[in-house]
Amino acid sequence: MDSQPSCVVVTGFGPFRQHLVNSSWEAVKELSKLGLNSDVKVELRILQLPVDYREVKQRVTRIWEDLRPQLAVHIGMDASAKAIVLEQCAKNRGYRDADIRGFRPARGECLPDGPEVIASEVSMKAVSKRVAVEGVEVTFSRDAGRYVCDYTYYLSLHHGNGCAVLIHVPPLSRWLPARLLGKALQVIIQATLKELRKPDLKAWFAENSTAAIPAQGNQLGDCFGEN
Repeated sequence: MDSQPSCVVVTGFGPFRQHLVNSSWEAVKELSKLGLNSDVKVELRILQLPVDYREVKQRVTRIWEDLRPQLAVHIGMDASAKAIVLEQCAKNRGYRDADIRGFRPARGECLPDGPEVIASEVSMKAVSKRVAVEGVEVTFSRDAGRYVCDYTYYLSLHHGNGCAVLIHVPPLSRWLPARLLGKALQVIIQATLKELRKPDLKAWFAENSTAAIPAQGNQLGDCFGEN
């Protein structure tokens, strides 16, 4: 994390199941209109990912190999959510649900012999406490649900040495339009970048090592519980 690559990549997902409009991509499009408005000059790159395990694996690899972002922010939709949920960690196994092409990963896993859990280098709990968006609740989670969102997150944490985050957003509604979700993402990503750049980040991980260890393929057994 000593070098400062020039961009932040933000991804959303395309349609899946009965959800012909995916709020994650609608929110990302709104964010692209607003820009990051960060205190540090950084380019925003947005990409849509299909709800397709095999395609996601290729695209996430290319994100990290070709763009080498400072941070990758993956936005997914949780159809049952009432709040924006900041996810701390991703799991390697348990992917049993088929994607939009009817495909399921072999043995239900992301990476053969990969660690059970990888956590973000960013304390998403700290971010959740820092941000306030009028009209939207922001919460924190350690279980991203074992579908293509969680799968994407795991691969991105693996390739990006922990410099990735996953944010789940609710479906669009009259009370939660895409414009408001886009503004919320802007505020959350600003806070995430500040948290990532904190000089005492390594000290935080040392003090909370049972809860979250910098990625590099470490196992994080306590990622299921609260601090």
